[in-house]
Amino acid sequence: MSVSASAPPLGRPIRGPSALGGDLRRMLNLTVTLAVLEWKLRFYGSALGYLWQLMRPLLLFGVLYAVFTQFIRFGEGVRFYPALLLLGIVLFTFFSDATGRAVTAVVDKENLVRKIEFPRLVVPLSVILTAAFNLAFNVLAVLAFVLATGVDPRLSWLTLPLFVLGVGAFAAGPSLLISALYVRLRDLRPIWEVFLQVMFYGSPILYVIELIPSPSLQKAIVLLNPLATMMVQARATLIDERAPNAWDVAGGAPLLAIPALIVIGLLALGFWVFNREAPAIAEEL
Repeated sequence: MSVSASAPPLGRPIRGPSALGGDLRRMLNLTVTLAVLEWKLRFYGSALGYLWQLMRPLLLFGVLYAVFTQFIRFGEGVRFYPALLLLGIVLFTFFSDATGRAVTAVVDKENLVRKIEFPRLVVPLSVILTAAFNLAFNVLAVLAFVLATGVDPRLSWLTLPLFVLGVGAFAAGPSLLISALYVRLRDLRPIWEVFLQVMFYGSPILYVIELIPSPSLQKAIVLLNPLATMMVQARATLIDERAPNAWDVAGGAPLLAIPALIVIGLLALGFWVFNREAPAIAEEL
C-alpha cells in the first residue's frame, strides 16, 4: 500500500494550539465571553452578589484607615487622606486580583485546555478582564466617597481610564509570564503572593511619597516601580492638585520613560514566554 504524498512523515511532532490562534477577532470574542462567564459564576448562588466584591476593599480600607490615622498617623496633615487610601487600595486590588488569579488560570482551566483547540492567550486575558469588571464597579464607589470627603470634581477625572489602562498593562506582563510558567513551576504561587505583599508596602498606598525622608529613595521607588509611579500621579491628577507630580519626584518627565519601558519590557517578555509555552501546555498538564 502506497503512502499518500500529502501525509506528514511519521514521527513528525504536531504543534499544539498557539497563543493567538491566527484570528484576532475570534480571540477577542472568546476573551470577553470567558470573562463574562467567570464574572457570573463568581457570584452564582450568592445572596449579596457583587456586594461581596465591593466589601473586600471597603473593609480593608476601614481597618487601615483606623490604624494609620489613629495609631501610626501616616495620614496626619495629608489632604484628602481617606480618598487617597481608598483609591490606592482599589487600584492595587485590581493589580493583585488580575495577577494573583492569573498564576493558576491555565491550570484551573485544565479540562478546557486539554479538550478544546483555541487561542491560549484567552485564558490569562480573560482573568485580567474579569478583574477590570470588578474595578469598574469599585471605581463608582470610590468616586462617591471622594465627593463625600470634599474633593471637588474636575476635568482631570476624565483621565481615570488612563490610569486603569496603565495598571492593566503593568498587570498583563506578569500575568502572561507566570500563568505560562506555573504549569511546570508550582512554586510560583507562594512566591508571587510574597511579591504582592512587597508591592503593596513598596507603593505609596498607605503613605504619601513625601513621608519618605530620602529624595533619592523617593526617586528610586517611582522609577523602578511602575505601580508607585501611577499612584503618585493619580494622587496629583485626581485627588490633590497640590501634591507632587510623578515627574517632580523622578527628577524630570524624560525619566518617566524608565517605568514605561519596564511595563513594555514585561509585556514583551510575558508574551514571548507564553507564546513559546502555549503549544505544549496541554501536554504539560
